[in-house]
Amino acid sequence: MNSTGTDSPKSLANHFRVSGHAQDRIKLPGVFWAGLKAIGLSPTVVLRHSELPPTVYSGETFVTTPQNFAIWRSIRELSGDPTMGWKFMSQVETDQYHPTLLAALHARTYRESIERLARYKQLCSAEEFRFTPKGDEMLVEVSWPFAEGVQPPVLLIDAVFALVTELGRRGTKTKLTPKRIELTRPAERDNGLADYFGCPVKYRATRDALVLRTADLALPFATHNDELLQMLAPQFETQLQSGRIAPGTLAQVKWILKRLLSGSRPDLPMVAKELGMSDRTLQRRITDEGTTFRQLLNETRHELVRHYLGDPTVEITEAAFLVGYEDPTSFYRAFRAWEGTTPAEWRAAHLSRRAKRN
Repeated sequence: MNSTGTDSPKSLANHFRVSGHAQDRIKLPGVFWAGLKAIGLSPTVVLRHSELPPTVYSGETFVTTPQNFAIWRSIRELSGDPTMGWKFMSQVETDQYHPTLLAALHARTYRESIERLARYKQLCSAEEFRFTPKGDEMLVEVSWPFAEGVQPPVLLIDAVFALVTELGRRGTKTKLTPKRIELTRPAERDNGLADYFGCPVKYRATRDALVLRTADLALPFATHNDELLQMLAPQFETQLQSGRIAPGTLAQVKWILKRLLSGSRPDLPMVAKELGMSDRTLQRRITDEGTTFRQLLNETRHELVRHYLGDPTVEITEAAFLVGYEDPTSFYRAFRAWEGTTPAEWRAAHLSRRAKRN
């Protein structure tokens, strides 16, 4: 991936296929349930209507692609509202985004953002994105390889296209609009698509596609955060290369802790809420992995503080605050337990080694 934001249109990978070893196991993240609540629907009611167990909401049960389709059909039937697809993604707050979406939001450009979305989506669900450059246009299409011949619900297609659009709008801080949308379905009254997307909508088309302007792909993201990307991207790339379907519980807990730690003291209930599961379920999963929440918090603080101290512009007291220590004495005691030395001595040695390598 070219990280400069100056790559040519044709450099965008064409088809992000799921691994040949992938299984049809979808873990619906907390952002999904937050989206349901944002549009006024109860997760429990939606699951009951879809004939799925409530353990899907607690995070204890995966769903298949056909079951995911059933959930989206239930959303439409329960709401009776054709606008629910795009509203679902447009009304979710950014701070509720799953770590894979945060990696896309904090990319350098719109082009890099949608590429990260396409790559990392494979870790959460069996979706395949295809990008097709045509002149001054880029066609974005999505498919579900485990659909078993079942057509995807129209609200799900709307939600995916809205997600791609929202990333562009929130990343660039502008009212970015696609060039047009092509849909295989017939037109439906009051679906709000033209108003929300701000572009023409072509119905009864030969494909379902979101058509972007190639020039828009080079737009820089005001939300770019290289520090966060360096924290998240290597883990996602490793999981993709190893063929894992989704990050394990411990990795998810650490991602959330890294997001919550700045100046606060996150506890297990806070993390469980972010993951969309009960305190008891999260505690059991952590125990099954042979560790404790306290140990995970300690490891996360250690990883983060090494990162902060490696940056000479970050004061030691600030680094302590950023990993949740308000008392300097407690921080120095913890750091000596981790590294066997003081933060200042560790930083000096680290920067000296870095200077010699360069």
